[in-house]
This record gives sequence, structure tokens and C-alpha cells, in this order.
Amino acid sequence: MNRPEKKNALNRAMYQVLAEGVEAAQADHAVRCVLLLGSEGCFSSGNDLTDFADFDEAAGLSEVQRFLRALVRLEKPLIAGVDGLAVGIGTTVLFHCDLAYATPRSSFRTPFLDLGLVPEAGSSLLAPRTMGYQRAFSLLVMGDSLSAEAAVEAGLILAVSDHAEEEARQAAVRLAAKPPEALRLARRLMRGDTAPLAERVDAESATFAERLTSAEARAAFAAFFGRRVR
Repeated sequence: MNRPEKKNALNRAMYQVLAEGVEAAQADHAVRCVLLLGSEGCFSSGNDLTDFADFDEAAGLSEVQRFLRALVRLEKPLIAGVDGLAVGIGTTVLFHCDLAYATPRSSFRTPFLDLGLVPEAGSSLLAPRTMGYQRAFSLLVMGDSLSAEAAVEAGLILAVSDHAEEEARQAAVRLAAKPPEALRLARRLMRGDTAPLAERVDAESATFAERLTSAEARAAFAAFFGRRVR
């Protein structure tokens, strides 16, 4: 994710490319591991709110759903290196990772409710499993931030390192050197049946799309862009 002038906010075009990348990795037997990185000082500031404000019901969230479904279907390890801001999808994508590392200056936040929206990316299912219900509620509903150290304690990331991206790369290289079929089977056994996750991703996406046209969301977007103008 490399759109530093917008703090790596994900727009439709970026979701499309991310989806294509994950799908290509899944289909290519030479690819053993997928590595997800941002840019210096920012992993991702979340969804580009311009896309939300201009949401077209006819187009829906097709690019976003394609990316999320690709994550659910991915049978190869997903590793992330986080440096700095991780907001919205920048946080929820980490629940899909097998290993994630972050720098000390990283922070994690999901302001869905403040925008009149709901959790996405399967996080309403994965976050309680990973963090426990109350921590997940604090993150996804209250919108409370997690520091890098708190994210380790909650199980969102594995470790804090000044060289998080390099740690992630090294982990990916180690995994890529392992027997691929044994790796695939071990990961499948640990992650279990993905059907409930796929169903939750679709249910969240449908509710999310409905909320984008709600009065609450439209008011939140207007307030956001009003602050940006002043």
C-alpha cells in the first residue's frame, strides 16, 4: 500500500489491485507467502472516505468484497509489517494475518461507529475470537485505540520491533522455505472451517453498504469533510 499523500487510504482502484495480487498469489505455485506492507510512518488510514461519500448503490462494494473474499480463500500464509497508523481496514486486515509485526509508533483504531457504519472484513467474528469479546467491543464499537504494546497483549500482532517490516520479511522468507503442502495443511488445520468467516464477510458487507446511505453516515461524512475544509 503506497499512497503516502493520502496516508495509504484505500480507494476502489487499490482494493482492485490488492484483490488481484492475493488471487494471483493463491494461483501461483511458486508463491509461498504473501507479505502486506504500507509506507514509512503509515500502514493505512483505512477506506478513502471520498469513495464512501460518493457511494453508488448500483456499483456496491464489489472491489472491497473481492479483496476480502480473496483473503478468506487464501491458503498461503499472510504476513504484515505495520509502521505507524493502522485505521479501519488497516487494523481489521490484521485479523486475517498469520503473523503481524509493528513498530513502537504504530497505533490501531476502527472508528466505524463514529461514521455511522459497522465493522467489516470479518472483524465482528475474528476480533472476539482473537481478543475476547470486551476488548473486541472496545476496539470495534467504542472506537478505542490500541498502542503497539496493547495490540501484542490483545493478540492482534505478534511483536513490536523498530524494524517491523524487516521482521515481517524475514518471517515470510522462513515460511517460504518450508515444505509448501505441509504448510498449507497445518494452516488449514489451525484456521479451521472458513465457511462461517465467508458468510460473516458477506453479511457485514451487505449491512455496511446499507449504512453508507443512512442519515447517520451521511451526516458523519459531511461533518468530516467540513472539518477538512476549514
